[in-house]
Amino acid sequence: MQPPAPLHPPSAWVQRWAHLFRAGGRVLDLACGPGRHAYWLHARGHAVTAVDRSAAALASLAPLAAAGAEVLQAELEDGPWPLAGRAFDAVVVTNYLWRPRLADTVAALAPGGVLLYETFAQGNETVGRPARPEFLLRPGELLQAAAGLRVVAYEDGFLENPERFVQRIAAVRSVATELPARHRL
Repeated sequence: MQPPAPLHPPSAWVQRWAHLFRAGGRVLDLACGPGRHAYWLHARGHAVTAVDRSAAALASLAPLAAAGAEVLQAELEDGPWPLAGRAFDAVVVTNYLWRPRLADTVAALAPGGVLLYETFAQGNETVGRPARPEFLLRPGELLQAAAGLRVVAYEDGFLENPERFVQRIAAVRSVATELPARHRL
């Protein structure tokens, strides 16, 4: 039997930085759409949780769910955070912005967890959609959202094919280590 496959290839940004993820770790694909990252990460051996509000988009993840991934339909922009109390070894978000959930997204990282976030930035209104300010990151906004994480990579600028303005970040939550009493201040 053929393993489940995504409808679209994963983001080059996600592919570039996914080597930072703990092998076999728990990965949250937030606002996953039809699951291009969820499928790719599952194929790499990660325990995937894919979340989106669209039942139509999630229907394309049925083979992935049958293969063991957790697929959740949840409204991210209204009501309580659907992942309260859960922590992930990595969180992936692409082409999605809902500012009230930025703090929850970062808080979902376990110690040593990796945040890969890539979405549209101001300037995109000059080349296409989205064009509304509420869906476009302000300069440095992902850096602010990731304050307290170790930033491994950050970009803010214009990309071609297709033309778009984006911000993207790869950041890691530090692993707190307890020092022996003789080393404490």
